[in-house]
Amino acid sequence: MTTILVTGGTGTLGRLVTERLRADGHEVRVLSRHAQPYAVDLREGGEALDAAVAGVDTIVHCASSPRGGDEQAAAHLIAAARRAGVGHLVYISIVGIDRVPFGYYKSKLAVEKLIEESGLGWTVLRTTQFHDLPVMLFEVQAKSPVLLLPAGVPDQPIEVAEVAARLAELASGPPAGRVEDMGGPEVRSLESLARAWLKATGRKRAVVNVPLLGKAYRAFRAGGHLTPEHAVGKGTFEEYLARRRG
Repeated sequence: MTTILVTGGTGTLGRLVTERLRADGHEVRVLSRHAQPYAVDLREGGEALDAAVAGVDTIVHCASSPRGGDEQAAAHLIAAARRAGVGHLVYISIVGIDRVPFGYYKSKLAVEKLIEESGLGWTVLRTTQFHDLPVMLFEVQAKSPVLLLPAGVPDQPIEVAEVAARLAELASGPPAGRVEDMGGPEVRSLESLARAWLKATGRKRAVVNVPLLGKAYRAFRAGGHLTPEHAVGKGTFEEYLARRRG
């Protein structure tokens, strides 16, 4: 078995990846800003990062922030991985980052390029958004009598545990480059997801679809973030809601 470092290992995805890898018998190090003994802010790098990477065979890079800093963090991680002689860097990315001109997506695409040009062995997996993303959108508006949604935008949410299992599988194997995308089992309208959430939570709200402006909105509306040809996910949004309620 190998020694694997999981960045963002206490997050929604990283925690499940860590659990899966340990269940498969790997030695796993969890890196996050606050998790000892590998408490590291990747945006700063430094000796603590070098210590975390030393002796590691594979890195699974799950750490990410929509608030910025991903490119700097990736550059520090790649430099430390080179110094340590890491053989394989696995990166979780998002479907459509090359089609949707959205700020966070542009950052993810830039990180992909850094990894591809790093000289390290690498694997990149792009997936659609997890089930909890639309739920976060709905919950932000939970106190309002109206749910406001971007008109005409579809979604293809996927079960995070399925993504974790795939990442663990990829981390256990050799570098594979850009692998096939993973999408959720269904392409749904945001309105249908919102109504499913309202039903599951016992809330009664009006749902209003609001047209927006901009290139990113048009690209989302056109389905640039979807991969219906790779609808390999099994868990549905309703099943996710049922587990969450339970």
